[in-house]
Amino acid sequence: MVLQAQSSTYEAKTQEIAKKLLSATQENRSFLASLRDQMRWDDKLLAWAMSSPGLRVQLFRFIDTLPALRSKAEIAAHLQEYLGDKTVELPAALKGMLNFANPDSVPGQVAATTVSTAVETLAFKYISGENIKQVIKTVEKLRKEKMAFTIDLLGEAVITEAEAQSYLERYLELMQQLVAASQNWTTIPAIDVADGEELPKVQVSVKLTAFYSQFDPLDAQGSEERVSDRIRILLRRAQELGAAVHFDMEQYAYKDITLNILKKLLLSAEFRQRTDIGITIQAYLRDSEQDTQDLIAWLKQRGYPLTIRLVKGAYWDQETIKATQKHWPQPVYNDKAATDANFEAITQLLLENHQYVYAAIGSHNVRSQARAIAIAQSLNVPRRRFEMQVLYGMGDKLAKALVDQGYRVRVYCPYGELLPGMAYLIRRLLENTANSSFLRQNLENRPVEELLAPPIITESPHTSAPLSTSLPITPPPHLSSFLGVADRDFAQEEARSHSAQAFQVVRQQLGKTYLPLINGEYVNTSQMIDSLNPSNFSEVIGKVGLISVEQAQAAMEAAKAAFPAWRRTPAKERADILRRAADLMTQRRAELSAWIVLEVGKPVKEADAEVSEAIDFCRYYAEEMERLDKGVIYDVSGETNRYIYQPRGIAVVISPWNFPLAIACGMTVAALVTGNCTLLKPAETSSVITAKLTEILIAAGIPKGVFQYVPGKGSQVGAYLVSHPDTHVIAFTGSQEVGCRIFAEAATLKPNQRHMKRVIAEMGGKNAIIVDESADLDQAVIGVVQSAFGYSGQKCSACSRVIVLQPIYDTFIKRLVEATKSLNIGETELPSTQVGPVIDANARSRILEYIEKGKAESQLALELPAPQQGYFVGPVIFSDVPPDGIIAQQEIFGPVLAVIRVQDFQEALAVANGTNYALTGGLYSRTPSHIEQAQTEFAVGNFYINRNITGAIVARQPFGGFNLSGVGSKAGGPDYLQQFLEPRTITENIQRQGFAPIDGVD
Repeated sequence: MVLQAQSSTYEAKTQEIAKKLLSATQENRSFLASLRDQMRWDDKLLAWAMSSPGLRVQLFRFIDTLPALRSKAEIAAHLQEYLGDKTVELPAALKGMLNFANPDSVPGQVAATTVSTAVETLAFKYISGENIKQVIKTVEKLRKEKMAFTIDLLGEAVITEAEAQSYLERYLELMQQLVAASQNWTTIPAIDVADGEELPKVQVSVKLTAFYSQFDPLDAQGSEERVSDRIRILLRRAQELGAAVHFDMEQYAYKDITLNILKKLLLSAEFRQRTDIGITIQAYLRDSEQDTQDLIAWLKQRGYPLTIRLVKGAYWDQETIKATQKHWPQPVYNDKAATDANFEAITQLLLENHQYVYAAIGSHNVRSQARAIAIAQSLNVPRRRFEMQVLYGMGDKLAKALVDQGYRVRVYCPYGELLPGMAYLIRRLLENTANSSFLRQNLENRPVEELLAPPIITESPHTSAPLSTSLPITPPPHLSSFLGVADRDFAQEEARSHSAQAFQVVRQQLGKTYLPLINGEYVNTSQMIDSLNPSNFSEVIGKVGLISVEQAQAAMEAAKAAFPAWRRTPAKERADILRRAADLMTQRRAELSAWIVLEVGKPVKEADAEVSEAIDFCRYYAEEMERLDKGVIYDVSGETNRYIYQPRGIAVVISPWNFPLAIACGMTVAALVTGNCTLLKPAETSSVITAKLTEILIAAGIPKGVFQYVPGKGSQVGAYLVSHPDTHVIAFTGSQEVGCRIFAEAATLKPNQRHMKRVIAEMGGKNAIIVDESADLDQAVIGVVQSAFGYSGQKCSACSRVIVLQPIYDTFIKRLVEATKSLNIGETELPSTQVGPVIDANARSRILEYIEKGKAESQLALELPAPQQGYFVGPVIFSDVPPDGIIAQQEIFGPVLAVIRVQDFQEALAVANGTNYALTGGLYSRTPSHIEQAQTEFAVGNFYINRNITGAIVARQPFGGFNLSGVGSKAGGPDYLQQFLEPRTITENIQRQGFAPIDGVD
């Protein structure tokens, strides 16, 4: 029977133990003395970071950049750029050191040497060595202090399969060398033996995501298979050597799949009896207590104990930012006290179930460790069943105090080179310098009672707390308050299940007939086409009726007849129809996503994001129309002035296939909500999806004749509607060639035409990403791969050129090629697929022609094979592409990437701007002056810094370009609807015989 102890009993013992530990940690505060009396620059950097939040940000950004800088002049220049910010007040010593005119000067060299040496010294306070030889020395020193260890290999983000295989091989080598060294170690009873059981002297800590470069919760089965193969190899070798293995926990998105993989693997016959394996729980997660309960129940079923390492969690900032940006529930506690309380609750849960689990309590908070000891003492927990853990370089005095009291202490020791270790260093610096950090508060001589007080929480520390709790999002008053809908989180099993069910439902409807909608009725047509699945062109998604020119004329007449009533419909009523349409899309989002995947070959996540965009267009434009409907009032004495808008008339929307729902919906509802009757002519290859949009608009309440769905041949029906004298607005997204023809045709005045037609056109791009020598290459490679090969390069915002500075060119292209090789190519319905087909046979043929032209003018760096049963083109990368080459200038609209080498940043900007397009562009840089210059000089409508260049979000990132990328205001922006409206000014003289009404006077 498990003993239950009262919290008050634990509290008294906790305080008693904590005071002893705290007293030991506060003796001989050499750290504080160094801050006051010594001239160690690494200590000064930490002290300055604690003293000023603004300096802390700039200092950490510089430290993040430092490993990428290749000369003292570069270091000195970046020092001035980051720390010369006039808004940040610098300490006198730092200000004096930065007072040099030229980075190449002797003072500049001295500053660079001083600071880079200080950062390296600081890094190696937290990193146990750069190679295995150094690590062995470190752990042997720890063992002399009676401390056990676990080794974590720092490394670049695993973005290629070669890197994933290397990660496994490096751990196998690490275990081999550590075990070989351990043959010479004498047994230390305090850490090598417990309750008569000999413990492994060697332990390593690994991350699941590093075993497979395409690790993704959406592809849970595929990720499990690939990861498990490598884990088995690791665990088998560890058993042969007698080493223990612990599995770390990472970002929240990977938590559930990590636990599921490990549970399944460690329940198998081969590994079920192993007890030298561990799993991590992060107490800052709201559902961590429930996860712990589930693990304990699973361990009871397993019948053999494992270690559960309990930590607070190291990704708080990242988790909160991601959840806020995605409009997802916050997975972490916002209040640190809630995390502390949850940590204590889980500690109790682990120790009260000590017969099923080994507890490893990882914390530098004296109270947290004292709490664990108090519970363990109260419950007489055997020493084998629990240990205390600290990070290397943090909590050293606490660790020593725990050792002195006879407890087993294990030190978590990361090792690796400074460059790949920088992300780890920044996390440690954030933790050390945070106001809420126990280490910092202890250094600041906070009262003992305050340091050791039970956590006072403002939110529930239990998993019953609603997951909807999130940080408040309050935009500044000059910004829109619009919040978009959240994409589905495929880390959640429910989202994956809904997606799979939707495909089953949609597949039962394949091959149906979809007819045009004219004047509120579906009409038969003489011509039909099959819409095919580009992943499998033998599969018919639906049969679509194409209207004739005569039917197009009937649709135009119906629209003219419906216009007078629609233009008089109050803006609020029109907006409410859009909101109902958004609600219907929300209800059908999994189904709509499945249609997009099957009809145009878009991968599941990207299809889901497109549904979000369509919903956002409806809701945002509804809000915007209500704002515009209020008009602008400018009154003076005796005169009223009203600036108002009225609809233009008949709008023809010609939508593309690459965003068949979002762009079709956005242009259509913009025209409708502004009071225009609208005819939607979709691309022929995506007409089934626009038929689904039609169903939704009808169900939402669009009146008869106001909206009409008119699929047809572009060369016939499209041309007829563009040239029709009753067309007022043409909203088009597509190729430059067709867009220019529309402009030319619309500019020609037709007989009986009494207005100038308004053309709103988006015509593609030849988008570039610049990667400079200071860039984070992990980020840059991932971002370029996503931007270039997401949806097979068929987004108008896709990256088709990457411009790389000479110093990093070879390193970048090598990783880019390996990362691209690691992508999965296949049918987009499969959750493992990252690269699907192109839209049809004509597109495939055109892209293949461009690839042959590229081979003639540049070097082929990569050409991946592609499946045959669909319209597939494998990703292609060309290197050393001339900036004026065909593949560097012409829009290809496929998975073809041109990599261009440049000597300096000025040349990079010139090359980036050297096309006829100006749609999207990106920059990967950690040089503030480059970022500032590019914001001004990079001629694109949407400019993205240190992120991928696709995936614009309604209201947050209105989308559109200029030059030959199009005209008109940005879709999803505050002035987009004005293009569908005619502005009017109405002025009235309200003076009568020398008097006029005055506000407030009868």
